[in-house]
Amino acid sequence: MTEFMRGSDAFTWAMESDPRLRSTVVTLLILDRSPAWDAVRDRFDAVSRRLPMLRQRVVASPPPAPPRWVDMPDFDLDFHVRRAAAPAPGDLGGLLEMARLAEMEDFDRARPLWYVTLIDGLSGGGAAVLCKFHHALTDGVGGVQIAMTLFDLSETAGAVAPLPAPPDAHVRSWLGDSLDVLGFDAGLAASAVAGALTAAPKLLFHSIRHPLASVETAAATGASIYRTVRPVYRTGSPLMTRRSLIRRLGVHEVALPRLRRAAHRGGGALNDGFVAGLAGGLRRYHEAHDVTIGDLHLTMPINLRTDSDAVGGNRIGLMRFDVPAGIVDPAERIAAVHAVTARVRGERSLPYTQWIAGVLNLMPRWYIGSVLRRVDFLASDVPGVPVPVFLGGAHVVAQYAFGPTIGAAVNVTLLTYVDTCALGIDVDTGAIGDFDVFHACLVAGFDEVLALAD
Repeated sequence: MTEFMRGSDAFTWAMESDPRLRSTVVTLLILDRSPAWDAVRDRFDAVSRRLPMLRQRVVASPPPAPPRWVDMPDFDLDFHVRRAAAPAPGDLGGLLEMARLAEMEDFDRARPLWYVTLIDGLSGGGAAVLCKFHHALTDGVGGVQIAMTLFDLSETAGAVAPLPAPPDAHVRSWLGDSLDVLGFDAGLAASAVAGALTAAPKLLFHSIRHPLASVETAAATGASIYRTVRPVYRTGSPLMTRRSLIRRLGVHEVALPRLRRAAHRGGGALNDGFVAGLAGGLRRYHEAHDVTIGDLHLTMPINLRTDSDAVGGNRIGLMRFDVPAGIVDPAERIAAVHAVTARVRGERSLPYTQWIAGVLNLMPRWYIGSVLRRVDFLASDVPGVPVPVFLGGAHVVAQYAFGPTIGAAVNVTLLTYVDTCALGIDVDTGAIGDFDVFHACLVAGFDEVLALAD
């Protein structure tokens, strides 16, 4: 049976009819030296055999069926695992330029949606690994789970477990694909009918016994779903309004214990301190342009992954809400962000994420753009690897993740590694043309928050 995309994965795929909404994720690993090439290649070979999607391409299906994953008959590992030399002078700036180009370039959609490049020749004898994958393959937490199968806990590379045989990628017939699509549609209809028949008696019984509470619950759920899918007609920022296809990447690092301590002293958690620092940087950026702001529109992924979920795919809900970026006092800003995010994490629409994504996939493409293109910023907090790790005998010094803007002016992804919060900054230069000014304001915004720790 063909493997069909889940609703949320299909949503990230479908919205790319507008190239400004591409869902490309780029990660950058900095190594203290060049790793053993054969060991790196073997690790990615092992991962690709255990995760079928890494050897599959995406094929469209007639609506309402979502696209499906199909085995790649001509899978070539050496197309997806490559080597390159770092551009002179072998510094972080050159790596960020390579990552920027990877972020802007679309995938070859006749092949699986990922590749990695080992980059040798950094100054000081270092190396790097540039990873590019489509968001339909996995979310941030799933990506960290995949990464843990690549890394070792010491310089001595651990033995690779016996590999399963590559999947038998036979070419399917048109009739077989058509039967699979018809089977999916029939199963979807049967599931909807069975669910309705199962839920109807309970709803009827509850409505009779508690009519007022039933109406209130239905209204609250409907309002929550509307908040999730409603179009946004204007940006919260009067400054960051234009969107383009050009990106600029940057990084910043803050100490994990210090950011967590500052967040706690402001009455929030680590994620609240992160969002408050980002909001403070955005406020300072607007002040640098003599613009006063209040609330800004934020998209934030909410992790819905459970221990029983398989690695790969998306287990997130994209929630959009307003953040009080205009608050100057960092402690007050953390408390306000905490109140807002706590309410969002309790949204009634979250259990219906896959259903909502499935409905959005059937909507006109312009509507999806209206949901996303006027969001001001996107913030993603990804808990990374808590201990030092190695790849092919080389020590992983730092890790950065650059999430897609998907219509926002900027996406800042926080990826923790040991005791460091590494910020990957992905800016749409149509909205933020003076990147250096923005970066300086962002650093100052986090310094405001970190001062609470002292």
